Order: sequence, then structure tokens, then C-alpha cells
Amino acid sequence: MLNNATSLRPFIGSKDFLVSSSFYKDLGFEEVTLGPGFSLFRTGKLAFYLQDYYAREWIENTMVFLEVDDVEQFWKYLEGLDLPARYEGVKLTPIRKEQWGSECFVHDPAGVLWHFGAFAK
Repeated sequence: MLNNATSLRPFIGSKDFLVSSSFYKDLGFEEVTLGPGFSLFRTGKLAFYLQDYYAREWIENTMVFLEVDDVEQFWKYLEGLDLPARYEGVKLTPIRKEQWGSECFVHDPAGVLWHFGAFAK
């Protein structure tokens, strides 16, 4: 690559933009509204765009991996948020340990699958 990359920001869709926006704020991301139905969600230097657009085949095949320092601690944090009780369609899947590391999973209200993981050291 000729240039040094400084960020990577995937675009993800939503079935109901306001519900997804609320979900991501509750998950701990900061929202920056960029326009109607279009926001940037960030944590530290990491970010993604949420848009008011839904295509079932695309959304249900979207996966995002977010590396965290401590998967066990993050899992306890997720459980404490009680997101499945607050948002229809949200599912949490407990930690799986793999040869490469460990991860837990969250399906957002639209069906986007988030992997929260840490690599083995």
C-alpha cells in the first residue's frame, strides 16, 4: 500500500435506524449524527457508519470483529446491559475458546453479527 492507513470504517445497515442507533449507544459507542439516517459510531479511534438502509441478505451476512483487551470482562459487561430484553432480535452468545483466542457474539437488532474477541498471547 502506498499510503499509511489511518482508519477503517465499515458501513452497516439497520432495519429500524432509531432502534439500532439506541442499541449502539447502549452498547457503549458514541454517536455523531452526520445526516438523516446516517451516523458515525465510535469508541476511541475505532468507528463505523450506521445507515438507514436494510437489505436482508446483506445485513444477515454482515459480520464485524472488534478486538477487546479482556473477553471475560467484556462478556460480563454485555450481560449487565441486558440488551436481549430491551431490543427485539438481539442475541448474545457466550464466550468460545479457540486455538487462536476467544470471542463472544452479539446479533444487533437488524441481524448484524458482532464478534468481540481477543487473540491468544
